[in-house]
Amino acid sequence: MSWFDPDQEDTTIYKVVVNHEEQYSIWPAARENPLGWRNEGKSGPKAECLEHIKNVWTDMRPLSLRKAMEEAERQRASQPEVEEEYVEGPEEETLVERLARGQHPVEVSLRPEKTTKAFKERIDLGYVHIKFTDTRGGTELGVRLDRDECDWSSVDLDKGTGSVHVSGRLTLDYVKVRCVADIDLPALSGQGHLEILEVPQGVAEVAQEA
Repeated sequence: MSWFDPDQEDTTIYKVVVNHEEQYSIWPAARENPLGWRNEGKSGPKAECLEHIKNVWTDMRPLSLRKAMEEAERQRASQPEVEEEYVEGPEEETLVERLARGQHPVEVSLRPEKTTKAFKERIDLGYVHIKFTDTRGGTELGVRLDRDECDWSSVDLDKGTGSVHVSGRLTLDYVKVRCVADIDLPALSGQGHLEILEVPQGVAEVAQEA
């Protein structure tokens, strides 16, 4: 059973919504906003709303992370520079490097209810939240789906069985990555990993392990 018909014109009017972390998404204009999301002010066809999000959502970091990084930078700048003896040692693995190494347990983050129907709606809108549960506190990523890279041909919505292969891009800690996950429909969880697409200068690129 196909999740959507790519040849069918989407005539739905959408609205741009934003949450407390200043993360953007779209939602049918005629429906009540999900819990925690408010109207951003833009509405129209899906393509127009997505283009608007692309223009205004230039920093993919959640608001809390941006504030924490700004505060850390202020504290660092206020500290007097102390010359220390450099001792070479093993480099600490970054979060991106860790999630790009091997497979990790993941689950779908859905609000206000965690159901297969809600998951389907998020996929139809082209944006899902995938949470890596084996990191401290869990790492939730907002993933903008690449439909050509996704596969839901084995899903049977009527029976609630099968698995969905999702793939999409995002920026994590200044590194452009692809999130790839295989989600079991009944449990809304599975396995996933990151693929590093572009590494800023000065950030070491790690080898990927299948």
